[in-house]
Amino acid sequence: MLLYGHRIRLSRRPLIGLNILVNPNNRIINVLILAAGLGTRLKPLTDEWPKCLMPISGKPLLEIWLEQILKLDVSKVLVNLHYLKDEVLSFLQRPKYKNWVQSVFEAELLGTAGTFKNNYTFFQGETTLLVHGDNLCVCDLESFVKFHFSERPKGCSITMMTFRTDSPKTCGIVELDQHGIVQKFHEKVENPPGNLANAAIYLIEPEVLNWINERNSVNDFSNQVLPEFLGKISTWENKGIMRDIGNPESLAKAQKEVTFPIDSDLDEWQIAFASNPIHKSISNLK
Repeated sequence: MLLYGHRIRLSRRPLIGLNILVNPNNRIINVLILAAGLGTRLKPLTDEWPKCLMPISGKPLLEIWLEQILKLDVSKVLVNLHYLKDEVLSFLQRPKYKNWVQSVFEAELLGTAGTFKNNYTFFQGETTLLVHGDNLCVCDLESFVKFHFSERPKGCSITMMTFRTDSPKTCGIVELDQHGIVQKFHEKVENPPGNLANAAIYLIEPEVLNWINERNSVNDFSNQVLPEFLGKISTWENKGIMRDIGNPESLAKAQKEVTFPIDSDLDEWQIAFASNPIHKSISNLK
């Protein structure tokens, strides 16, 4: 099992298709990757390069996500775009992604729940994996999915990924009952009761999306949706790597937590990316 904060090495898997069954009930999963953020705390790095494509040991963050998602039994992947959308679109139009990853542009940011409502037919009727594409997460996603389908407590409509943080007051800390079901949230408080944090990665059942779709005023998933489902949110702890790379210090730390093998078969996007000045800017971070 990967240990939080330790340096690990990830192997590259070939793109061999999407029908890799990891859940025992033969359930199909749709995926929403949120990649529309402005990356304000990372300025000036994000003045010309999107946060979701920040290199982590040379690999774009969004690529780290997609390579892990590829191992799941995925039906459809949707990436929402807003800030510096052309750069993200160029990345997604590479041959390895253009046949199974779709994107949707938001002229104005809709909020997570708003994105679900605006694309309701895309996700309707299926379990959805929701991830924030601007966070570094390296873990056993297959076990996360298996837990949701075969081990989560009865009556839970959401499974939330959690992790142990070394800075609890900067995170959303959760309190659980004896069955691992969320009872309370403590969002960035000075003295939280513990260090088990919400990783903002979820597996969501259709009834939650139906609930969102029926409410015009709901657009914020964390503040408007999750509180309504207290007592119905199971948890799975990520014992791998989980890091918000939203500020220069965290982005610099992320460079030391994972390494990747050198890819000798680069496509046109990768060749251009290799000479992007963002790499030098990140190497100068302290």
